[in-house]
Amino acid sequence: MHSLRSPAMCPLSISPNAFFAASSRSLFFFTRSLPIFHDQKFCSRSPLRPLISIKNCSSITAKPSSEFRRRDSGGSETDEKLRSLRELFSKPNVGIDVYIVPSQDAHQSEFIAECYMRRAYISGFTGSAGTAVITKDKAALWTDGRYFLQAEKQLSSSWTLMRAGNVGVPTTSEWLNDVLAPGCRVGIDPFLFSFDVAEELKEAIAKKNHELVFLYNLNLVDEVWKGTRPKPPNKPIRIHDLKYAGLDAASKLSFLRAEIVEAGASAIIISMLDEVAWLLNLRGSDIPHSPVMYAYLLVRTDSAILFIDNSKVSPEVMAHLKNAGVELRPYDNVLSEIEGLAKEGAKLWMDTSSLNAAIVQTYNSACDRYFGGNGNKKSKLRRNDSLKGQSKAPTGVYRVSPISLAKAVKNDAELEGMRNSHLRDAAALAHFWVWLEGEMARGAKLTEVEVADRLLEFRSGQAGFIDTSFDTISGSGANGAIIHYKPEPGSCSVVDPEKLFLLDSGAQYIDGTTDITRTVHFGEPTSRQKECFTRVLQGHIALDQAVFPENTPGFVLDAFARSSLWKIGLDYRHGTGHGVGAALNVHEGPQSISYRYGNFTSLRQGMIVSNEPGYYEDHAFGIRIEV
Repeated sequence: MHSLRSPAMCPLSISPNAFFAASSRSLFFFTRSLPIFHDQKFCSRSPLRPLISIKNCSSITAKPSSEFRRRDSGGSETDEKLRSLRELFSKPNVGIDVYIVPSQDAHQSEFIAECYMRRAYISGFTGSAGTAVITKDKAALWTDGRYFLQAEKQLSSSWTLMRAGNVGVPTTSEWLNDVLAPGCRVGIDPFLFSFDVAEELKEAIAKKNHELVFLYNLNLVDEVWKGTRPKPPNKPIRIHDLKYAGLDAASKLSFLRAEIVEAGASAIIISMLDEVAWLLNLRGSDIPHSPVMYAYLLVRTDSAILFIDNSKVSPEVMAHLKNAGVELRPYDNVLSEIEGLAKEGAKLWMDTSSLNAAIVQTYNSACDRYFGGNGNKKSKLRRNDSLKGQSKAPTGVYRVSPISLAKAVKNDAELEGMRNSHLRDAAALAHFWVWLEGEMARGAKLTEVEVADRLLEFRSGQAGFIDTSFDTISGSGANGAIIHYKPEPGSCSVVDPEKLFLLDSGAQYIDGTTDITRTVHFGEPTSRQKECFTRVLQGHIALDQAVFPENTPGFVLDAFARSSLWKIGLDYRHGTGHGVGAALNVHEGPQSISYRYGNFTSLRQGMIVSNEPGYYEDHAFGIRIEV
């Protein structure tokens, strides 16, 4: 997903054996050895490195949002939501001029539960990535190239679409500094921003004397949403069997505690949901397609606390946690516990790139109170002393989470589970493609949704199937050019045998996670489509066959996949490869293969990375090949 997946399907005769063979080698598999935690560099507190600007060189370009016809009902509803939101700006204890609504939940998740889809609710844009900014008289939404076409369709005329990464498009902070009079108050929910992102925003808008305002106790979108907002998920969690995990939770916690001591800390707070799930060998279903549960985990050198809704915890899971030495506390108690750590003089390890600003600021404020709260020179000296181990005073230890890399480098049991789940998934796909080719040959009229539903039926018959790993991208013709297209009943297209058909799908199994894309044609593709497909395939093969030194970061390999397209002036607007979790999130870091050269994580033995180059002609067709 999000990039591209599998070996080619030529235009086209489909063989079950060919698909089985292609899918069974669907991801790069490396071997790996202990230790499970690896050396990490300190978090960079400097501004993010600039991104390379990538443009699709096709002669067919996206139209401005203003040129697309809007549905009156959607526009009217959006206008009412914006009006209600702006009325809250002047509410006591709010007093802001701008409100920023990101895509994330309090754990910086890419995919989130429906009740936290605030940006989608207020804007109408349902893509997984984007930021909405609402001033007293303007509304703008930023998203990346994967979602330009989708945003054009979904945003009403009340919104301005900002195509992030395109030349001349300002960042959110640049735009705010341009449209606002100096000295405005910019409001955010600090639970929804990582501390690093909030600090970067604060520094950027300070250039025009704007103030960043943390609204801890009030999310303005929730106030507008009110009674129609879905309730938070409370589905039960389950134990991830040791034969799939490869290492028990107690051992993982022991490794983590060794890392805590080595870093000079006394505790670590973990908020990334897949990290919590991996560390404790637990899985949940709070988020569609992602086997995680909403929770925080605080690990000390001699204890651990899981902050979670107790109704999700069965007696079996309770016993599992007790055996690992983990206590339970209510989910909402995390801030009070963080304050208590500062009072105790704890040195708290915080990954500020992923930990939300509310938690980091709560700890820092509690430390200020411990030292007298004024940030004077004496206070700073005592803080520096404590960092050197000369005091038992509380201090933050700012480092990347050691769990991220440990989770990405799979052990033997995890690799075996991934291989086995891909074999079963390949069998399901082979049956599916034989069925679909037969239906097309006899002239059946099938919608994109019906095709996706039938694929789900084939996958559901496989042992260990749990769920899809993301919403199936089933796009015929022009819909294939919408990189993260989601067909909807009643509005989707019929699969046209005379057009390219792109199918990006994946599954969650008890032992592994899959993600695979095929692009096919059931008739005779044009010479243009053949050339584009061939060049995408050439890029896929080039990356698949790449041999590279140890410690090579993913961005170094990205050009292998794009080179054939570049030769005729073409490109694609997304990364080439992402990490895949072992029976966890389909998108996993820290590794990636992308033109974004700010990620210096090296590719290591044991990592699983997708290979998915593509090409898209807006409003015409899309091609992607992913394994």
